Amino acid sequence: MSTILSILLQEQAQGAGWGNIVFIVALVAIFYFFMIRPQSKRQKEIKKFRDSLKQGDKVITAGGIHGKIKNVKENTVVLEIADGMNITVEKSSIYATAPEASEQPQK
Repeated sequence: MSTILSILLQEQAQGAGWGNIVFIVALVAIFYFFMIRPQSKRQKEIKKFRDSLKQGDKVITAGGIHGKIKNVKENTVVLEIADGMNITVEKSSIYATAPEASEQPQK
């Protein structure tokens, strides 16, 4: 009788192990599809936007400075923020073109 009981307990323990593994795999899949994948997609879009910057584009920096691109270098951009006033900013601090920013709804 005790051997049958021990066999049944072992089978239940093994079943619980598989259930835990399936649960962990499901959690990883949920995190991937709802957090990791959208974030990496967003980062690719931002990189593509920053690589497509060209002279004459009107942009907004992370600090809220509006300007017109005068020169594009590898990692920096020269912005004209007023007549004859130029500043150099990192490409990584440019978030949107000016028309795109004005189309976004105000909160």
